[in-house]
Amino acid sequence: MSTTQPEDDFSGLTSFFFYVFLVHPATAWILRPGRFERKKSIMYAIMFLASLAAVKTGLEWNARGPNHYVTLGVTRESSPLEIKRAYRTRSIQVHPDKNPSPTAAEEFEAVKQAYDVLMDMELHEVYNKFGQEGIDSNKRFDETQFFTELGIFYLTWGMLSFVLTLGKKSGDAFQWTATGLIVMLVVEIALMTSATNPVPSSIFPTLTEYEIIWWLHSLFPAFMNGCRSLGSYLYVDINAQTKQLLVALQEQNKDILLVLRDVQIGVQTVQVNGSGGSSRLAPSTASSTVPSTADIPVSGGTIHRVTPTGKIKELQERLQTSNSNVTAAVNQLKGDGQKSNSLGFYAMIVGYIVISYLFK
Repeated sequence: MSTTQPEDDFSGLTSFFFYVFLVHPATAWILRPGRFERKKSIMYAIMFLASLAAVKTGLEWNARGPNHYVTLGVTRESSPLEIKRAYRTRSIQVHPDKNPSPTAAEEFEAVKQAYDVLMDMELHEVYNKFGQEGIDSNKRFDETQFFTELGIFYLTWGMLSFVLTLGKKSGDAFQWTATGLIVMLVVEIALMTSATNPVPSSIFPTLTEYEIIWWLHSLFPAFMNGCRSLGSYLYVDINAQTKQLLVALQEQNKDILLVLRDVQIGVQTVQVNGSGGSSRLAPSTASSTVPSTADIPVSGGTIHRVTPTGKIKELQERLQTSNSNVTAAVNQLKGDGQKSNSLGFYAMIVGYIVISYLFK
């Protein structure tokens, strides 16, 4: 692979801006409440993010070209003798005297370069850990330098993740993103500090440690923005819903108390007058001081006779109306705003660019 470090830095910046300013708004549009059913919205958003990340990363991977193992047609477990045999076969196939392709000279040079690297034990190890860029820059594994660069990279992305997930709605998103960063950090340390590649060669026979880390770094922006979008969409404001429920219950309680007072007044009047309650209740001193719903029609326009039975029926209808309000308060979805008030957001973007080019 012939990609240089500055190109990788530029690719990282491009991915960051691409996912933050293009992909995230598109995902937010898909997840807008009311656009699709809840389950369908989540499924469509995941499919959109996964497909876009796969296509984008796949195109970048193809643009990097084949690695030295693929160029020679060998695996990480191939012996020097097998590498030499593969080189002879491939060099004959791509030699400019026998290969009519206009890029025959470049192909032959790539085969020769792959052979020189894989046959040199020191360069072979550097290539596995740091890629062709490491060989070109004569890079060697230094523990202090490695952990310094590692700290700068993960500290930068950790700060960006924190800023991009500020606010109550993004609490879960930050936890998911931080978990992804920790997993990626552990995997990268394990790959770079192990003597051999821990990835089974039976599954990925030509994949180097450097390429695995490249895949992780390339897919992380997509993962982070997916967490942002889904975290905000799935967030439930318990405090707001509890407040709405308490207000609805309070209104229901007022209705119950009001109707129960009328029922009590009606019962007392019946007892005093000895009437069966078939006629309208006579005014009383208690009713003049206690609010009454005797002359207030219930929903639907029906006016019940002011008897204990009528008041109980009125109470039932009021409870049904209040219960519907309580149910609506419980099932109400969270607000559809996904606006981010991240103070210093653009400052962090500038900071990321500066750090990326200062410590590359």
